Amino acid sequence: MDTNKQKMIMKNIRAILVLFALFLCGMHPAFTQENNQVKALYEKAEYDIPMRDGVNLHTVVYSPKDKSKPYPILMQRTPYSAGPYGSGKMKNKLGPSQFLMEDGYIFVYQDVRGRWMSEGLYDNMRPTLTERVASSTEIDESTDTFDTIEWLLSNVKNHNAKVGIWGISYPGFYSAAALPYSHPNLKAVSPQAPIGDFYFDDFHHNGAYLLSYWLATTVFGYQKDGPTEEAWYDMVNPETSDGYQFFMDMGPLKNADKWYGEDNFFWQQLKNNPDYNSFWQKRSIIPHLKEVKPAVLTVGGWFDAEDLYGPLTIYKTIESNNPNTYNAIVMGPWSHGDWSRESGHQIISNIYFGDSISTWYQKNIEQEFFNHFLKESGEGKPALPEAYMFDTGKHQWEKFNEWPPKNSQWKSFYLHEEGKLSSTTPEGDRFSTFISDPANPVPYSQDIKLNFTPRKYMADDQRFAARRPDVLTFETEVLQEDMTLAGEIMARLKVATSQTDADWIVKLIDIYPGDYPNHEYVLDGVEMGNYHLMVRSEVLRGRYRESFEFPKPFVPDQISAVDFKLQDVFHTFKKGHKIQIQVQSTWFPLIDRNPQKYVENIFEADNEDFIKATHRVFHTEKFASKIEVMVLP
Repeated sequence: MDTNKQKMIMKNIRAILVLFALFLCGMHPAFTQENNQVKALYEKAEYDIPMRDGVNLHTVVYSPKDKSKPYPILMQRTPYSAGPYGSGKMKNKLGPSQFLMEDGYIFVYQDVRGRWMSEGLYDNMRPTLTERVASSTEIDESTDTFDTIEWLLSNVKNHNAKVGIWGISYPGFYSAAALPYSHPNLKAVSPQAPIGDFYFDDFHHNGAYLLSYWLATTVFGYQKDGPTEEAWYDMVNPETSDGYQFFMDMGPLKNADKWYGEDNFFWQQLKNNPDYNSFWQKRSIIPHLKEVKPAVLTVGGWFDAEDLYGPLTIYKTIESNNPNTYNAIVMGPWSHGDWSRESGHQIISNIYFGDSISTWYQKNIEQEFFNHFLKESGEGKPALPEAYMFDTGKHQWEKFNEWPPKNSQWKSFYLHEEGKLSSTTPEGDRFSTFISDPANPVPYSQDIKLNFTPRKYMADDQRFAARRPDVLTFETEVLQEDMTLAGEIMARLKVATSQTDADWIVKLIDIYPGDYPNHEYVLDGVEMGNYHLMVRSEVLRGRYRESFEFPKPFVPDQISAVDFKLQDVFHTFKKGHKIQIQVQSTWFPLIDRNPQKYVENIFEADNEDFIKATHRVFHTEKFASKIEVMVLP
């Protein structure tokens, strides 16, 4: 490859990295506020705030120039830089939205421990301490947040003694991590697209490694020598934009050591901990969401390819453990972080949901939440329902007093022979068969690209997969009336394989009528007639069918139960549409390839371990495969 082309590819990757960081921090360069507005309304100061163990965390504070009244503090803790740094250099946007910026807040941005201008060592999803000892210098993200708030209250002028925290994606995790043993002045927290557990968000899904995040390993895997305003890591140069081909050429995951050596500590952690062992378990924030005192508003997107497990699980866990805490959730027609920026038309892949949906959320939900708890008395509940959920089939918001809705009822759809899907139990002794070949994996997208992280595929047309021989399809007759799925989904498969390991991918598809008209935002080459909209999808690495901690091989040709959750949906399948289920065993390069020969650690598999396998999905009276959904009456 010539030098100019290599430079062009590296330039594109660096641009993607910048956009990635902006997206995760809730910003997009095309939709930020004018810098002169920030400068007109705010002044900036920078501090190195000491933590209880003596480490200083770099913190940037934007205070309103108008000193006629006190303001609440609204903080974001981030691994993606609290910059720009230095006198006179200010952000183009402050806070979650322009509405809150104009309302007047003291906005605080902090580089978390070990990142950018802060001291200390970085730890991905740093474990939460199980108890607190007043004299101890032990730290976690909760203590760092507590110590920061304590310092701000004593050293920043003109505040009203109320503090809030928000953040998207990794900053969403840091928001949730502030909840255990929270500071008494922390009154409102909004974890948005938060990572809940790295074994089920981002880098893993139910034991399968998300290969689509492989490039991001650079961002999270290197320690820096000291405070820095510049990135201390170099992105991998794949020398191609064809992600499918790049990862096929790479071969087994062990070959990735060519790009990530011993100095990338996160790659070593991923390789050495394939199972859900204590390393991952202690990094989950979920078990620590008890005795939550601040009000919580969790926000997520139904088409968030990165963190869908996090917001749903965090909301449900807080709801279960803290019945007296104000706890609400918003799920909109968004991909990762879309609600923080206004794109005008809200479109995911080829699906147009409406206009100015993000602005509507910012003004009517987010602003109401923070102002109620931080600017007003904070007594009682704000004028919001507990669950504001967007129906991705009807394209409209609905309000619920709880989620899932209390009146949702479980309904089973059984997989039948000849690709039929119905609510009747199968009879006879039948199964469907396909051959899974790791040398020819099913692509997760038709797009030729090398994603830094995936996005668009969550609403992509799945016709290309339905027409492959290694993808089983089951679909209903044309619906005679609307059917609204609202809540959880469980896949319960009865399967067998000729080998000793296999991945199982299940997709829930909305098939549009053949005469469905195009809209003006449909991508070139796509027809909406017979569009196969992927409403929900998920994978389970088969070795973890009984335990994520203790993997177990399949016995060849022996029928086994494979049960796993697909995450919630709120989607109306309209009259005239059909419901389809797709079942497959490869999804490349979204997830890595399972060798299908059981090995102790797939990160160490050799070329010869990757073999074809014959998989069977049973639909008999005794061994009935089905999908369980929650349906509104």
